[in-house]
Amino acid sequence: MATLTLKSLAIGGLKSIDLQVAAGEIVCLSGASGSGKSRLLRAIADLDRHSGNVHLGDTSQSDVPGHSWRGMVMLVPAESAWWYDTVGEHFSEHPEETLQQLGLDADAFNWPVARLSSGEKQRLALARALARKPAALLLDEPTANLDKDSTERVESWLRDRIRQQQLPTIWVAHHEDQIARVADRHFHIVDNGIEEQEMTA
Repeated sequence: MATLTLKSLAIGGLKSIDLQVAAGEIVCLSGASGSGKSRLLRAIADLDRHSGNVHLGDTSQSDVPGHSWRGMVMLVPAESAWWYDTVGEHFSEHPEETLQQLGLDADAFNWPVARLSSGEKQRLALARALARKPAALLLDEPTANLDKDSTERVESWLRDRIRQQQLPTIWVAHHEDQIARVADRHFHIVDNGIEEQEMTA
């Protein structure tokens, strides 16, 4: 259990971002299209060049090889990458219970990736990320391709795992109703920085 800390993080138009996300806390991040939400997540995951520092507990991003850092601070992008032919090849274990909880067919591990819809890919990418047991989560609109029922199912599944595994989480979201359901705190990108927003019940 560790806190995710951003210190003077800067990338693109975003300057000097300071933020602490506690273990098990969900911080939602919103902002206009092109404001830098995804780029900020990529900086935190050490995928794009940036200035400033990121720490997970006592571990500094700059002291860890990139691939090792990304195993700890796991980014789930809006569009996931798939490099094997079948779903199951992307998992070291095949937890059928997880598929059921996400509203997916128990046989999904045997499916070819080519047959997946965008919503199925999104849910399976989340399952794949959590199966790798990260220490922090970065979620880029994790329900963007889902209908209402699937969205609520995934929100509940994610909240439960974030709490159980005490994962500091930054969740990019657009919709105020989703933010109200999942966020402990909410920040909005304004100009070159982030401003905390009042949470609505």
